[in-house]
Amino acid sequence: MEPDLVSLAAGADKEQLVAKVRERYGRIAQGEEAGCCGPKGVCGSPEGTIALGLGYQADDLAQVPAEANLGLGCGAPLTFLALRAGETVLDLGSGPGLDALLAARQVGPSGRVIGVDMTPAMVEKARATAASLGLAHVEFRGGRLEALPVDDASVDAVTSNCVINLVPDKRAVFAEAARVLRSGGRLVISDIVLDAPLPPAVEKDLMAYVGCLSGGALREEYFGLVRAAGFDRVEVLRDVDYVAAMQEVAPGDVAAVLERTGAAPAEVAGRVRSITFRAVKP
Repeated sequence: MEPDLVSLAAGADKEQLVAKVRERYGRIAQGEEAGCCGPKGVCGSPEGTIALGLGYQADDLAQVPAEANLGLGCGAPLTFLALRAGETVLDLGSGPGLDALLAARQVGPSGRVIGVDMTPAMVEKARATAASLGLAHVEFRGGRLEALPVDDASVDAVTSNCVINLVPDKRAVFAEAARVLRSGGRLVISDIVLDAPLPPAVEKDLMAYVGCLSGGALREEYFGLVRAAGFDRVEVLRDVDYVAAMQEVAPGDVAAVLERTGAAPAEVAGRVRSITFRAVKP
């Protein structure tokens, strides 16, 4: 492993983190790495198996091409979003387009789906898939979640799947989500939070960061940011031990992080949580 992909110095510049995340997810989009496992082929777990384990239904996955599912999520937020025909929905960090394409089926041609992602290769990939399906009411925009290229009060619902944990400025993301939502709009997000601090070596490991293990904020801090953005009726819908779940579908990835950092399994057990939550903009 190249040193700059492993060592994350304390206090590293936020833009350097963003650049490394964009770099890795660009490689994933281009098929140079697997989504769940770091270097391509390490864990060998099919992306479909991962998605089913996270809560997607086989019938849903059958509606979208395989190239839209790269095994990048940590939940299945659309299961709880209850989209209705004609609504406008925004997907934060839309990646190859899995959730956005599924949302397009739910809101129908009278609705609208906007995906925003900062990785050009992901945006290009998602656009190509949407075009191949003839979904004219879906669009993918390049942009940062901290400064969304979306008009004020223009969407009914916001979703995101294991992306906000990768953004250093989470406060800005939730503020932007509140800005673009109409009054009464809701968000359902799957993400990573921590129930206790991680060992310093894991916290400083860049591959653990871009692989979603160490990018999460502490639970109390995370939901404090959600409420500070103006959301209320915050409700946790799903709460799973993420490391335990990944050990079942991608044991090689977890083992590699532990071996590289020298952390014992007991030091991370139960601390990294995959949550799905709902909140409403008053």
